[in-house]
Amino acid sequence: MSEVVRVQTKGLLFDMDGVLISSIGSVVRCWRVWAKKYDIPNADTYEVPHGVRAIDIVRSLRPDIDPIEGLRVIEDLEIDDTSDLKVLPGAKELLESLPPDRWAIVTSATRRLMLGRLEAAGLPAPDRIVSADDVVRGKPDPEPYRNGAKLLGCTPEECIVVEDAPSGVGAGKAAGSRVLGVVGTHTLAQLEQADWIVGSLETVSAKAQNGALELSFLAERR
Repeated sequence: MSEVVRVQTKGLLFDMDGVLISSIGSVVRCWRVWAKKYDIPNADTYEVPHGVRAIDIVRSLRPDIDPIEGLRVIEDLEIDDTSDLKVLPGAKELLESLPPDRWAIVTSATRRLMLGRLEAAGLPAPDRIVSADDVVRGKPDPEPYRNGAKLLGCTPEECIVVEDAPSGVGAGKAAGSRVLGVVGTHTLAQLEQADWIVGSLETVSAKAQNGALELSFLAERR
């Protein structure tokens, strides 16, 4: 069952992968190639944690190597592998309806990878970006979303975070924002910390009024 929800916010902070675009095939393939290169056990079946910065994954898997070098290798692999990258339903239409100064992308991807994926998907890069390069601590730490709100001239409490991964939902909640979860890479149950959950951005619309946004969406009942 679902219900129509209408809420107001001063800004939207979007995660990228799993919310605006899907590159899950590329991510899985590339990390398994990386894992094989760096002698990670069971490399052929390695499951990468979604919504976590690549450099943090590198450090957790191979704390003995130079993390910058390890990051460069996975970044190059992912930039080259865009064969099945796609824009997720409703994403392009929603972004085009928003005033440019009312939204930002807050991603665990590096800026170089983020820009490459947006270009490959045919989506415009926003004026305001928080990438993995811009923070000391990545999601689930609240730092990325606090920085995103600041770019919009808002407090985190005045923003709504749009996320598909538990780590990102946790980061948004820890920052003090309300969170709209999007089912895709994770299930409804895995996103239970979100304030609302939608099946896709196809059900989400936004209308600008008096310096704020009015969102309307079809929320899944839990």
